[in-house]
Amino acid sequence: MKDNNDMPGHLARRFQQIAVAVFLAEVGEAGFDLTPVQYAALATIKANPGLDQVTLAGLIAYDRTTITGVVDRLVQKGLAERRASSRDRRARELEITEQGRRTLRKITPAVDSAQRMMLRGLSAKESEDLMRLLRKAIAAGNELSRAPLRDLQA
Repeated sequence: MKDNNDMPGHLARRFQQIAVAVFLAEVGEAGFDLTPVQYAALATIKANPGLDQVTLAGLIAYDRTTITGVVDRLVQKGLAERRASSRDRRARELEITEQGRRTLRKITPAVDSAQRMMLRGLSAKESEDLMRLLRKAIAAGNELSRAPLRDLQA
């Protein structure tokens, strides 16, 4: 029987646990109440003004049913807002608020610190290699996910 440390799924889950814990600690210490998914959603809304929730879900590889709750919390916190679409009255477009912009600006050092801390046991070369290999494995398995990553053209 294989040891858990020889199983990529176990190691990926452990790294995810560490990544979330480090992110929440760094961001919390900086005075912000934002989860990694909320941060990713907010940054993506800023980069793509007017996008809809389904597109947002695809851009951050999050399932469509759960993205509603993520956006609800961003709206409740005053960081984003839903507006009626100019193209389709039934659709809702997402926009970042001024408070959301300020939050992204102020939270960036904590997020950067968290990213460095996640890789702190690795040399610069090992960090590059890990990131390259993670991207490669994720790209190869993207379509196997229940929430595949989509690009904006998809």
